[in-house]
Amino acid sequence: MADKAKPTDFDWNDLGFAYHDLPYRYRAYYKDGKWSDGGLETDSYMRVSEAAQSFHYGQEIFEGAKAYRRKDGGVNLFRPNMNAQRMNRSADRLLMPHFPEDKFIDAMKQVVKANQEFVPPYGTGATLYLRPFFFGTTPMVGVHAASDYTFEIFATPVGAYYKGGLAPTAYVTGSLDRAAHAGTGRAKAAGNYASSLLPGDEAHKAGFSDVVYLDPRLHENIEELGSANFFGITKDGKFQTPKSPSILPSITKYSLLALAPEFGLIPEETTISINDIDRFAEVGAMGTAAVISPVGSITHQGKKHVFYSETKVGPYTQKLYDRLTGIQFGDEPAPEGWIYDVPLK
Repeated sequence: MADKAKPTDFDWNDLGFAYHDLPYRYRAYYKDGKWSDGGLETDSYMRVSEAAQSFHYGQEIFEGAKAYRRKDGGVNLFRPNMNAQRMNRSADRLLMPHFPEDKFIDAMKQVVKANQEFVPPYGTGATLYLRPFFFGTTPMVGVHAASDYTFEIFATPVGAYYKGGLAPTAYVTGSLDRAAHAGTGRAKAAGNYASSLLPGDEAHKAGFSDVVYLDPRLHENIEELGSANFFGITKDGKFQTPKSPSILPSITKYSLLALAPEFGLIPEETTISINDIDRFAEVGAMGTAAVISPVGSITHQGKKHVFYSETKVGPYTQKLYDRLTGIQFGDEPAPEGWIYDVPLK
């Protein structure tokens, strides 16, 4: 078994997006209709039955969040209550029990505090990524919901999700669907990501950053960009994101919809046809891992559509990125309730 990571193992200015075995994680267990008290554990491995429900029938959901080092040395969490609420909506869809929101936020703080030496220094742009997840552990061979579950939050320091950081990349539309129209697309379920591996791999092999998913019924309207939500800024000043029952409701997306008016942009959730993307002056991907990543071009049916630039970040994309990260790292005032301080002592 590999040794635990140490702070001296990392070049904080040159972190990839990878897993590292940190000293502590939080776990709680659901049995007989209730959750255990939960607490910190040191073993990154778990003993689970070979017949555990999640291995065969897929009851597994997860979240993604980050802890941000402030200039004063403190640490922020960004809207963890929204992660807790979205996880419980995912749980509803997969017939899993809720995990209490207050316990979720407290567990996040416990994991960050216990691993505080691994929160990257202010100014590096790096963060401590947090992965809450829970899954069915009941041994079974029949198809039905588990009765026992394990909930965990682990942490790992990360840099930019996309190599090159805030630099425009190229996308291509694909023929495969990420999720069904009335399926689990709005849930952050593991199976949705398994189904994205093949189209993503095909896009990478063709020289693109990732794939643009179109709606599963008509294959005409934009849904998501790889593992992130889509946004476009029209030439007449609208900040638009897709409205659909089969896409994941991104916390970053709703944060940017709230911030867009500060820059004179009109926020809209609306249907966005792939055939109408030339109306956008700027396009980007957004999500916890991606933050904001500009899209230089989208190729659809062999035609390349270029937006602001294939090499430079658009002005509104840059302003939104600066505002969002300024809030997250504590450099700018945040809307009420967006930032949670992590007590480190």
